[in-house]
Amino acid sequence: MTDVLRAHELGKRYGRRWALRDCTIDIPAGHVVGLVGPNGAGKTTLLKLAGGQLAPTAGAITVLGGRPAASPAQLAKVGFVAQDTPVYTGLSVADHLRLGARLNPGWDAALARERVERLDLDPGRRAGKLSGGQRAQLALTLGLAKRPELLILDEPVAALDPLARREFLQGLMEATAEHELSVVLSSHLVADLERTCDYLIVLVDSRVRVAGEVEELLATHHRLTGPRRDPGRLPADQHVVSASHTERQSTFVVRTDAPIHDPAWTVSRLSLEDLVLAYMEKPAAVRPVALEVQR
Repeated sequence: MTDVLRAHELGKRYGRRWALRDCTIDIPAGHVVGLVGPNGAGKTTLLKLAGGQLAPTAGAITVLGGRPAASPAQLAKVGFVAQDTPVYTGLSVADHLRLGARLNPGWDAALARERVERLDLDPGRRAGKLSGGQRAQLALTLGLAKRPELLILDEPVAALDPLARREFLQGLMEATAEHELSVVLSSHLVADLERTCDYLIVLVDSRVRVAGEVEELLATHHRLTGPRRDPGRLPADQHVVSASHTERQSTFVVRTDAPIHDPAWTVSRLSLEDLVLAYMEKPAAVRPVALEVQR
C-alpha cells in the first residue's frame, strides 16, 4: 500500500510553543481517512504542513512523494478546504470558477459547472451572500475541480447545520467514488466520520494512538464488563486500551484478534465513537497498548 502522506518526527513551533512535535505518521492512498483527536493534538497544523501553508520547524514531511508546495506541479496534486471554507466574499460564484481556471493547470471546467448547476448555486451571486452550506459547497467545488490526487479537508462542516452537513458529505462521497481520489478529513464529529471514512487515525499529543481500516478496528476492539480485576491479569493477547473501575466492577476496552472465552466477562461491541474516546483517554496504567500504524 502506498502512502499519500509520510511524516517523520515532524514539528512546528511558534516561539516557544510547539503546535506539533515529534509526529510520525503514514497516511495510505486510496482511502477516505478520518483524522480525529482532542483540541491541541496538532491535526490542523499537520494538515497545513501537508498543504504547504506552513513550513516545518523540525522533521520531514512528504506528500504524494514530494515536498509540499515545492513546485506548481506539486501544488496541483493537492486540494485543500480549510475549516472556515474560505471564499472571496466580494466575488461571484462565476468569478471563483474563472479564478480557479486561471490558477490551476488541471482545472476541470465541466466538473465545476456541473456541480454549480446541480447544487443550484447562482453563478452571479456573490459568495458573501451565500449561506454557510453554499459557501462550503463552493469551496468543495473549487477543491475538486482542480482534479487533485489528494483532497485535504480540515473541519469543513464544523459550522454547518445538520442538513447542510449531510449534503456536503454526500457530495464529497459521490465525488470520491467518481474520481477515485484520496481524502483526509479532520473532524470532531465522529458520526460524520462513521458515515464517510473507511480508515481512521487517532492523533493525541502529536502522536498516532491507533490507525487502521474502520471495519477491522471495530471487529477487533471489545468492551469487557465484569467483576473487578487488575488489568495485569488479562491474557497477554488482550491489549488494554482503557480501563475504569468501581468498587466491584471493572470495564476494559481491549484490542485482540482472539476469541474471548472467559465467562466472567460480558463482551460488547464498540461504536466508532466509543473506540475514538477510548484512545483519547490516558493510556491504561498497566500493560499499555503498543500499536503500529497499519500499512
